[in-house]
Amino acid sequence: MTQANMVKELKKIPSVDRLLREASVEALCGQYGRESTLRAAQDLLSDIRQEIAQGSACPSTLEMVARLHDVISRRFEPSIRPVINATGVVIHTNLGRAPLSTAAMMAMGEMSQYSNLEYDLAAGERGSRYVHAEDLLCQLTGAEGALVVNNDAGAVLLVLTALARGREVVISRGQLVEIGGGFRIPEVMVQSGARLVEVGTTNRTYLQDYERAVGAETAMLLHVHTSNYRLIGFTHSTPLADLVRLGVENGIVVVDDLGSGALLDTAPFGLSHEPTVQESLAAGADLTCISGDKLLGGPQAGIILGKAPLITLLKQHPLTRALRVSKVILAGLQATLLHYLRGEALSQVPVWQMISMPIEHLQTRATSLAEWLQQHGLEADVVDSSSAVGGGSLPEETLPTKAVRLHVESADAVARSLRNHHPAVVARIEDGGVLLDLRTVPADQEAWLRQALLNVPHA
Repeated sequence: MTQANMVKELKKIPSVDRLLREASVEALCGQYGRESTLRAAQDLLSDIRQEIAQGSACPSTLEMVARLHDVISRRFEPSIRPVINATGVVIHTNLGRAPLSTAAMMAMGEMSQYSNLEYDLAAGERGSRYVHAEDLLCQLTGAEGALVVNNDAGAVLLVLTALARGREVVISRGQLVEIGGGFRIPEVMVQSGARLVEVGTTNRTYLQDYERAVGAETAMLLHVHTSNYRLIGFTHSTPLADLVRLGVENGIVVVDDLGSGALLDTAPFGLSHEPTVQESLAAGADLTCISGDKLLGGPQAGIILGKAPLITLLKQHPLTRALRVSKVILAGLQATLLHYLRGEALSQVPVWQMISMPIEHLQTRATSLAEWLQQHGLEADVVDSSSAVGGGSLPEETLPTKAVRLHVESADAVARSLRNHHPAVVARIEDGGVLLDLRTVPADQEAWLRQALLNVPHA
């Protein structure tokens, strides 16, 4: 484009005021506010000037108005939104971990109103927020007391700060784990003010290693379940029960950071056995820390269970207020725990619904979807695959599944198209195809999934 033509195109750009006087733009001002619309219009016209400088023609006013609608609607679109998880990873950390049950979502929604969060309705006086989950947790696990905080890392930080600040905490080198986001157990311990004492080696730690480390400054023996990785081969770890005996002999608190929060046995579903909260407490751990949003299947929370005097001490610690959870989380957690108490976790808690889903059911659903895709011009078939539990639980453990494979020219383009849909769909790319694992797609989301698939680029 010549300089003269560029100047000619630039002169076609309307002023901001003129663009705002367009009828449909005035409607935007009413919907989003004049200031927001003004800023979006200024940014749009600036972009158009740059495009003309790079050789493009000035768009028509109609095109500008359409682009302005698109710009401002994107700015007001929430950045966090629902996603259809077609990856087959049940507890997908990047997709919000555990999906919630209908009852949990309803309970959390009801917290938009006033509630008796810290009010005793029977006594007509101030109450405690802790009672709403504590009684249920104690009934389900046999713990003497329980405390809910913001997440499992917060739970461990609170325990270390309240019980071991300025003193020694003994831990196996094989359990110095790194959790999601690059956070490491040793770094959490440093923040607590506790002094870390490492014993054993990466792959082998014996009871005598702990015994040699115990001294006058020892406040705690910390056992960390390696829920997000597995050591195999020439290994040995000291059983929790042995640490408990050592703790009792020396008057030292034993804490088990269990992490995954399983209340049900995973073995009946073809998975290896994941240590349960009940087993940890039965082995004698003074305190057990778990997550609420992994195998428990509830909202994000850290849960501390164990001896009543220690729980009482933790409740009174100043850090507890900084780590406390809202009424919304407590309501969702309570509703989730009630599923377990009623014996309906397998049918009502989504994580357990997915883990226990029969392969025959997956075959039926996958076949139906593949046939529907073929009827709409997409090449698809049903393949054997595997679903991961995920979320830092049961490392390398998978469940057999039936997935739908899309045969497409560009798997990347199709996956990107699915992610850009509303609601977004996240799938797997495997062997040049796009895999859709319906284990993690609830039946009531399948219509949305099919709508998204209608818009993908054909092979």
